[in-house]
Amino acid sequence: MTLPYAQRRAEVARQIGRDGIAIIPTALERPRNRDSDFLYRHDSYFYYLSGFTEPNAWLVITGDGKSTLFCAPKDLEREIWDGYRLGPDAAPEALGLDAAHSVATLDTQLPRLLENRGTVWFPFAIHKGLESRIDGWLSSVRARVRFGALCPESQRDLCGVLDEMRLVKDAHEQDIMRRAAQISAEAHIRAMQTSARMLRAGQEVREYHLDAELLHAFRMGGSQYPAYGSIVAAGANACVLHYRADAAPVRNGELVLIDAGCELDGYASDITRTFPANGKFTGPQRALYDLVLASQDAAVEATRAGKRFNDPHEATVKVLAQGMLDLGLLDKDKVGSVDDVIEKRAYFAYYMHRTGHWLGMDVHDCGSYVEPSEIGNGSERKDALSGETITDRPSRILRPGMVLTIEPGIYVRPGTAAPEQFHGIGIRIEDDAIVTAEGCELITRGVPVKADEIEALMR
Repeated sequence: MTLPYAQRRAEVARQIGRDGIAIIPTALERPRNRDSDFLYRHDSYFYYLSGFTEPNAWLVITGDGKSTLFCAPKDLEREIWDGYRLGPDAAPEALGLDAAHSVATLDTQLPRLLENRGTVWFPFAIHKGLESRIDGWLSSVRARVRFGALCPESQRDLCGVLDEMRLVKDAHEQDIMRRAAQISAEAHIRAMQTSARMLRAGQEVREYHLDAELLHAFRMGGSQYPAYGSIVAAGANACVLHYRADAAPVRNGELVLIDAGCELDGYASDITRTFPANGKFTGPQRALYDLVLASQDAAVEATRAGKRFNDPHEATVKVLAQGMLDLGLLDKDKVGSVDDVIEKRAYFAYYMHRTGHWLGMDVHDCGSYVEPSEIGNGSERKDALSGETITDRPSRILRPGMVLTIEPGIYVRPGTAAPEQFHGIGIRIEDDAIVTAEGCELITRGVPVKADEIEALMR
């Protein structure tokens, strides 16, 4: 299991060059309140290169291919309270490293490792205080210049290197993400069926009841924790994009939007389904739902190697714009044709977010959305709604192994100009897609997406 991590460290060493040194800390433990910490979660970059989940650790990679871990030392008394520690003696063999030391020696050993290096690489703007810490180590190196020590002359952001590496998932990563997607799909199914069953039994249903079903399924499936705060939005709450599961009642005749996914072994899943609380869509709900699903189908068709990242979004917008005109959400006499709706961004009143994002170790995963070789080919335009000048650059060319979400939606807030029958309806449908040469693999379709299939499931 150390093989992918060793290969990644070797690639970092190659990219930083023979005179480079990379320093990567893991995340800090964070206090939640008195004598209690938030549930710990490692830093994604650190884990990507080490596979090590303990806190209070640092990884150093040098351009000659050597990797050194600084970690908490063995302490039998603290392990009684806080759990097992791997320790520096066992770490090299267990993790495939060249050396490991107690983190207590970090400040004395880092200056020596920095000596005679040309460039120091580290993640910029992520770990508060890291720049100051490195400045202190570099000051110690400068104090030795009279003894012939050379101090690194430049500092580089390691995020650019690691972001490009993380953007394409290898077979090991894809397998974990498929398993995470399946656990999350089962959680969504559980929440759907619970909603309908409780309402049929005449029981009170609250958003937190459905949230509890998600959490139960995540842990029963072996997930460590949710990948993000679950959105469980009943009725008009679904029109709030980042709504959190709360205490609002789930009522007969209303829709429920659930945006939730688990994290498994460091990798996220991200699924959104919108379903009728009682298991049966009304006419207006079904009309909007089928429109959103049709727009997702268009986006899926546009997701394949060689296409651009923006292509699924543009395909979605074209279908949604036409549907908004057909259903009367937008007045043709006021906004004009489909092309006018798109050019003026009139659809923005009901669809205000992008159709997807990268997915991986982070829910909104790292990686540039601009094609690196075409950054200089930007063109300026004035945004139709804000009036600000925006530089459009060629979006990323999709490659096999990239993973992204496909998540169109429609949100008709009460009080809008849309026909009243649509007011308070919020719909989003989201799946996770692995890009392939032939198209994309939707790894989250373990939970139904067609309206008829959802109704059948909830029966």
